[in-house]
Amino acid sequence: MSETTQDPSEAKLHFPCDSCGADMRFDPTSTQMVCAHCGNASKLEQGPWAKATIREIDFKTALDGELPAPEMEVTRVSKCPNCAAQVEFDPDVHAKECPFCATPVVTGTGAHRHIKPKAVLPFALDEQTAHDAMNDWLGSLWFAPNGLKQYARKGRRMDGIYVPYWTFDADTTSRYTGERGTVYYETRRVTRNGKATTVQVAKVRWRPARGQVARFFDDVLVLASKSLPKQFTDGLAPWDMTALEPYAPEYLAGFRAEGYSIGIEDGFVEARSVMNRVIRRDIRFDIGGDRQRIHQVDTSVRDVTFKHILLPVWLAAYKYRGDTYRFVVNGSTGKVQGERPYSAIKIAFAVLVGLALAATFGYLYALNQ
Repeated sequence: MSETTQDPSEAKLHFPCDSCGADMRFDPTSTQMVCAHCGNASKLEQGPWAKATIREIDFKTALDGELPAPEMEVTRVSKCPNCAAQVEFDPDVHAKECPFCATPVVTGTGAHRHIKPKAVLPFALDEQTAHDAMNDWLGSLWFAPNGLKQYARKGRRMDGIYVPYWTFDADTTSRYTGERGTVYYETRRVTRNGKATTVQVAKVRWRPARGQVARFFDDVLVLASKSLPKQFTDGLAPWDMTALEPYAPEYLAGFRAEGYSIGIEDGFVEARSVMNRVIRRDIRFDIGGDRQRIHQVDTSVRDVTFKHILLPVWLAAYKYRGDTYRFVVNGSTGKVQGERPYSAIKIAFAVLVGLALAATFGYLYALNQ
């Protein structure tokens, strides 16, 4: 990608086919640029990003607003009035459904100035494969309404979206105080059912503990979007971070990219909570014994770096009988998450069947008495 600031009107770069001039798209199955009009295919165009390493950015420099201009870009985005998603659209598109919640969106001329992506995990599944994975997942939900299943199976188009994430690296040292518990047993005599017997009662002997643990955190992943429920995106994990590629605009050809709505400062707060859970686990291991109590932790965090990355998600949002149902598919692994729809008729039928079976077993039991 060019190191110059992108013009707000250029929401999406175009890659004309050498044969017919139509736009080429990135094809996940062949990992090539393919022309939908004439079928011409070519390898991903090599540029200054080829063979480049995915470089981290200093966190403090970004917080102080001192990032150099080449690290920033401006894109034309439209903000959904319902879910607040910020999604890029083509310059010639003026009205569209929000891919995240199916709400009609009229595109504006709003510009989103943000930190450039450093890396992308390219789509590995095409739309049909993602649609099949979603249909299989819906088919496994017995209580889902048949009408919604049939509506989804009709083949309504899914949207391929690159969802924004932050990754954070940090070097940490944590000093702690706590207690180490050793379990021992005391023998006691008790009376049960009129008979005296002995039992072993567990006790814990606590002793003070203090020490220090250190850990380097690499690529702590934090969602930088609010448009999808966090349980959906968490459920799509794990992501193969070793398959990340240095960002190249060709990977986005034929797809959309969501602008981040969670900045690096708030993102790092989430990353610290992830780090703290791991640090407390390390401390418990360091204390040892059978039980552990942690009283105080003082963590020093150094050399914090981050990067903005894009991860691939196939998304379908359906409006069915007044309600919106969203389904997401990991564009790399095919893992599916989404709203679990329920059919009141199926639930009522299951309850009636359960009551009938219970009555039948009760009747047969009574006959055998």
